[in-house]
Amino acid sequence: MTATKVGIRAFRAGLADFVDSDAPVAVTRHGQTVGYFIPVTQDRAADAVALRAAGEKLDALLELTEGEVEEMVTDFKRLRKAKR
Repeated sequence: MTATKVGIRAFRAGLADFVDSDAPVAVTRHGQTVGYFIPVTQDRAADAVALRAAGEKLDALLELTEGEVEEMVTDFKRLRKAKR
């Protein structure tokens, strides 16, 4: 696959479109290639699953009592001190 050549200003202006594309882009300045942008295709479904899991963990943390939070903070401090 051949990279499309784009000037640096056009690249900056159209960055969102280039991120959503599957094609690599050769970024140029004054006609000379200064770098390449290669978008990474991501599995958006996996991102949604990870985000949902993080939300569930946050919900569980928000339901903790003040005493449980203090206990976790104490444990964290103890473990951090032990690693020194």
